[in-house]
Amino acid sequence: MQESRRERKKRETRTRIVMAAIRLFEEQGYEQTTVAQIAAAADVDPKTFFNYFGSKDEVLFVDAERDLDVMFEAIARRRPEEGPGEVLARTVQEYAAHRRPKVPRREPEELSAATRLVLTTPALQAKGLYLLLGLQQRIADELLKAFPGQLDPVTAAAMTGALLGAIQQAGLASVRLGQSQDELWAASRHGAEIAMRGLLAVRPATGGPATEGP
Repeated sequence: MQESRRERKKRETRTRIVMAAIRLFEEQGYEQTTVAQIAAAADVDPKTFFNYFGSKDEVLFVDAERDLDVMFEAIARRRPEEGPGEVLARTVQEYAAHRRPKVPRREPEELSAATRLVLTTPALQAKGLYLLLGLQQRIADELLKAFPGQLDPVTAAAMTGALLGAIQQAGLASVRLGQSQDELWAASRHGAEIAMRGLLAVRPATGGPATEGP
């Protein structure tokens, strides 16, 4: 019980900080908002803010790089019968099953406000693009390692970009519609399924770049 209360209190404090930051970002602009102002609005000490976030942009991106090792480990466990498309599909499924139970619940208003800020604030746009491109490159690199001599860098990059792009854009559309977090996840799954229909056609080559099947 003690542990449960402590964890609940931490989640409540984190949520309060996030909501205070989003409100201030929208009211007075991201660049004009300071950590001290966020802490004051959330009724916490600035030191408490830094217990949860390393900087003010992490309020919106703090979960972006969590548990990614699960994805890379899933790719490394490529099964003999799997092609690159099957590996990516399983990787997404395993990551979702591992990560989603840990994600704090968010209301549609919070999801919408956070997305709007990222899409309309140049500094946050750059941060989001940097994180996305970095993730795509890392996944493509791991895919090449899983298919040595059977998959070329261009194909690996195209497959990774198609999958992550579909997931991202489907999720953004869900947020713009004001849907719930569960609906957002369902939209992301749907985006992945659409991408996978094409990705499953890519088969590893026996001695050279991968080629597409019929």
